[in-house]
Order: sequence, then C-alpha cells, then structure tokens
Amino acid sequence: MKKNLLLYIVAGLSFSAVHSQEIKDAMRYAQSELHGTARFTAMGGAFGALGGDLSSINVNPAGSAVFNNNQFAATMGNYDTKNNSNYFGTTTSSSESTFDLNQGGGVFVFKAGNPNNDWRKFSMSINYEQTNNYDNSLFSAGTSPTNSVANYFISYANGVPLELIGSNANYAGLEHGVQQAYLGFQGYIINPVTDTDKNTLYTSNVRSGGKYYQENGVYSNGHNGKLIFNSGAQYKDVLFLGFNLNSHFTDYVQNSNFYESNNNPSNSIYDIQNLNFSNTLHTYGTGFSFQVGAIAKLTNEVRVGLAYESPTWYNLRDEFSQRLTSNNRNAHNVVDPYVVNYYAPYDLQTPGSVTGSFAYVFGKTGLISLDYKYKDYSNTEFGPTNDSYFRGINNEMRNVLGSSNEVRVGAEYKIDHFRLRGGYRFEGSPYKDSVTIGDLNSFSGGIGYSFGPVKLDFSYVNVHTSSREQFFSQGFTERAWIDTYKNNFTMTFTFEM
Repeated sequence: MKKNLLLYIVAGLSFSAVHSQEIKDAMRYAQSELHGTARFTAMGGAFGALGGDLSSINVNPAGSAVFNNNQFAATMGNYDTKNNSNYFGTTTSSSESTFDLNQGGGVFVFKAGNPNNDWRKFSMSINYEQTNNYDNSLFSAGTSPTNSVANYFISYANGVPLELIGSNANYAGLEHGVQQAYLGFQGYIINPVTDTDKNTLYTSNVRSGGKYYQENGVYSNGHNGKLIFNSGAQYKDVLFLGFNLNSHFTDYVQNSNFYESNNNPSNSIYDIQNLNFSNTLHTYGTGFSFQVGAIAKLTNEVRVGLAYESPTWYNLRDEFSQRLTSNNRNAHNVVDPYVVNYYAPYDLQTPGSVTGSFAYVFGKTGLISLDYKYKDYSNTEFGPTNDSYFRGINNEMRNVLGSSNEVRVGAEYKIDHFRLRGGYRFEGSPYKDSVTIGDLNSFSGGIGYSFGPVKLDFSYVNVHTSSREQFFSQGFTERAWIDTYKNNFTMTFTFEM
C-alpha cells in the first residue's frame, strides 16, 4: 500500500471517552514518599504515638492534641535521585536533583479555662505536605537479542481493518489502541498482509534475523500534595483524639522517548533501520480522604497510638500526545499528528491504611518510637467501575497487587539545646511478585537546636528500592532492572508561641 512518507494532520485537540490507563499509573498515586519536617523525616516518620510535630498529624491526627502551644513550621528540601539501569547486561545511570518546599503549616492550641475540666485542651491545625516528588530521570540502553518494538505496534494492529489506519484515516478520531496501529502503519513499521481495506493482519517492516539496539528515556516532573485540615482534643492526661479532612492535588508530566536501531540483513529498501517513538503524558486532578486517630498515655513513659486513613478518592484527567519517526534506505518517515488527546475524566481510588504505634519516653532525655502500617494495594480501583476497560484493569490489579507492611523506627536524644535523631523505614513491595516494585529500605538521621521559641532542624534521608521497568504495556514487554537511590536533605524552621 502506498503511503505518504511525510504525514501531518491539521493541529487540533481530540476529546475521547476511551482509556489508556495502566497499573503503573495507579501505583504512582497509591504509594507515597516520606516527606515532612526535618525532625519527622530524621526519625523515619515514626510519630504515630508521639505527636507534637506538624508532620505527625499526617500519620495520626491525634498528634495535634499533644501540642502545648501554638506552633508554625516550614520545611525546604533538596532531593537527589539516581537510577542505575541494567538492560540485557548493559548498565546506564541517570540522575535528577530538585529543591522544593515540602511542608508548611501551623497549629493553634486552646486550653480549657477551667482546670477541673476533663477536656484539657482543643487544637486546630492546617498543614501542607508534599507526598510525592515526581522529578525524575530514567535512562536504559542495551541490545535485545530477539525482540523489536515493532511487536508493540503489531499487537495493536492485528484485528484492525486497514481502512481505519490507511491514508484516509484521521488519528484524532481513533481510540487509543487503533492510534497505535495507525502510527505503526503510517511510519512504515508494520505492513498489511494483504493490500485490501478489510485486511486485519500485519507483519513487521523492521529488519529481522539479528539483534536490536534500544534506548528508553523517561523524564518526569511534578508533585502530589496534601492539604490537611485537622482538629484534636485532649481528655485528662491520658487520651488524645484527632480527625483530618485531607484535600489532595496532583500534577504529573512524563516525556518518554524510545529509540531502536539494527544492522540486520535487509531484503527491501523499505526495511526499517532505526526509529524514534516519543510520548508525552500530562495527568492532573484532585482528591479527598479523611483520617481518625487516638493516642493513649498509659504511663508517664509509655504511649500507644492507633490511626485509620481512608482510601483517597481522586478525579483525574489525562492529556496525551505522540510522535514517531523512522528511517529506511528509501526515506526518512515522520508521523506527527500534532494532536493532543484529551481523555474523559476518570476516578481512582487508592487503598486506605491502618497504623499502630508505640513509644517510650525517657523523661526529658530522649525517646524511641515504632510504627507499623498495613495497606492492601489490591483494593486500588479505577472508575467508573461499570466501564468494561476499568473492570478489566481492576481485576488485573486484584491479581497482581497485594498487601504491604511498613515498619518505621525512630529515636531522639537530648543534649542541652541539641537534639540528635535517627530512624529506619522498611516498606514491603505492593506487588505479589515482589520485583515489579521491590521492597524499600531507608535510613535517616538529623540534628536540631532549640533557641527557645525558635527551633532549627536538619535531616538526611537515604532511600534504596529496586524495580523492573517495562517499556510498553503489550507486544513489546522487555524490562530493565532499576536500582533507585535517593538522598534527601531537609531543613525546618519552627516558631512556637
């Protein structure tokens, strides 16, 4: 079939009710990083039975009732992320560094006027906290011995009539899967078995019989934030209660670029020698969740806490655009639709969690604390649930995702006006195979100094996790092994009155 070697569609927008969401998109919002005040992060986030820190409210809402005075805090952080990739034995490395405001808020304490009142004080607070920093750079390169990205396009094209993706077709009017077939056909990556409008089978134009050098770069930026509206109360000297209403907002941009080349034997001038496939995704939206919690002071030294966080209910929107170029001995082929697909708004429900906590306070000398958190990722769900596509991906998530256990341990030791802190955090994989996203291990430490009503705190957090990065969702499912190392430095300025 003859095709234009240079194809441009009139620039425009495509509004579509179809979908392109995957499990990894859900996991981007279901998992959260450890952000917050320097004291909180230095102690590994183990504050569920302690309170008295603005970021502790994010773990247990009862933490606001522990405050004795009004307090305001702001935290800045520097985040360094390094990704080491191994793809068919070839190792590559990429890194990203950002500086950002990750926490800011205040708490107001209202003490009972009557000293005989069992309800000793009430608290109200508002706190912003960054839950995910999406600034990241990931690059993988290597040689696949058998598989070409052409199989990605073929997997979408088989079953699609040629008339839907031929020279008279309009990319903007096609659903996502047919758009992939369209790109492959118009870019000379695939060819129909028969040159008729009713043809539904396709073959590869990429040279076969050898190896394929491939590069995959994924570059992202954005954030996921949480604005907490909290109220708390203290009953006598033994019980602290709290409640949060949380407003979530997210903005995520990802640019990916896949390159493939080969020197395989060629029988035709149309055999593809190399190609470049680019995708841009922009996801944005808002969400809501709530939390309830309690802290009990069993003795002067021993405290326990229990908190529940509801699922987060997101409403999200996606914008998506693509571009494909390829080269053969005959021509340089460009398929750039100049179209941004605007997908219909959709829902995402991320799983809730339960946190149990224990702390032992050594008078005014120091403390040690422990948090355990349970979260079942198989409850992650796209919506509306009566949509057949979402039903399918929800069933898949129930099969591949499982429950995760998180343990946080923190300690603090006081020397005059100084505070020395350390922490450890372990979070189990949310996947049943434990390799798509592996376990997370984190060590942290920090120091603080009190000037009286003003405090200055610093922390350092080291995080290591591993994953298997799958380049495409179907047809071409090669994966790279990724080791991710994060080094985060934060500073918090606190004022108490």
